[in-house]
Amino acid sequence: MAHGRFDNPVVASMTGILDIFRKQKLSERLTDNDRIDGKTCLVTGANTGLGFAIAVDLAKRGAKVIMACRSQIPEAGEKVKKISGSDNVVMKYLDLSKIDTIHSFVADLKNENITLDFTVLNAGVALPKAKKTASGLDEIFLVNYLSNFILLNLLLNNGIIPNSTISKNKKLEDKPSRVIFISSDSHQKSSFIDHDEFGRYFEYGLKKGMNNYSYYKLVLNTLAVEISKRMNKDTANPDVSFNVICPGPVNTNIVRDAPWLIRMLLKGIFSIFFQSPEKAAKAVSYITISNDFEGKTAAYMHMFNPKEMDYKIYIPEEGIKLWEHSVEVWKRVDENAVLNI
Repeated sequence: MAHGRFDNPVVASMTGILDIFRKQKLSERLTDNDRIDGKTCLVTGANTGLGFAIAVDLAKRGAKVIMACRSQIPEAGEKVKKISGSDNVVMKYLDLSKIDTIHSFVADLKNENITLDFTVLNAGVALPKAKKTASGLDEIFLVNYLSNFILLNLLLNNGIIPNSTISKNKKLEDKPSRVIFISSDSHQKSSFIDHDEFGRYFEYGLKKGMNNYSYYKLVLNTLAVEISKRMNKDTANPDVSFNVICPGPVNTNIVRDAPWLIRMLLKGIFSIFFQSPEKAAKAVSYITISNDFEGKTAAYMHMFNPKEMDYKIYIPEEGIKLWEHSVEVWKRVDENAVLNI
């Protein structure tokens, strides 16, 4: 059975705290002068926490920001406008636990002729036990992995993320659109992907619920590397850039579904030791917009430090099997699956 690195949230938190004290090699590379005026950014899970802070920072830098959220519409968007001083912020409904909303969301973007310069895949959940969705899939598998796979396929197929490989709507003079996966360094030392149990629903309790978070970050990172290969035959001149970042430990409400005692303990640790979302968002903005990542794909940053991901992520056969099994599950649960990559 697949497992993540940590099944004890306190140990995971202590490991995260140590990361804060490590030297951030490239922290001075991002300045207030790094602007993206006229560019369009999508941030999923942008109504609260890290996603909200990312939306604020990108809006301050001149971008049109599309906040894709399942709640707090339009209140969160109005807050982003007020804090950033920009009115170029819109909110759209997207619930990654419901596949039909992904199709509706992408159709809405297409109808408005929106193309994305930057896409930040931030939305995710941490659940203490199994939770079956309407599609029959476990919610953490669907929200933290498969829905990102579906969303990316639809955005690329429809040319909302411009590209020359599938939709063929990218202009020669256009810079590659960038996709950023928000991950966690806790993916390191997670197990190999269990392809036999992949996409199957089964009941589990708190221990596996705890380590599922880091396990599905390894799965997500494997997707980032595999889709980069499929979309970029020439990695030195990428068609679309796909990069990954762990922003470090962030004081958010991600443990809201944990048992009461664990939730109170972790919230105390988070509030005292973890970074604010605003501080963590700076590292995300760096990998998203900086010229340092021009022409780079399948790169990984741990906060402001370049780093290698877990070795399993780079095994070609693992990426191929993940892609094939993702396609199988998508076709099984969604009659509108579109597969061209």
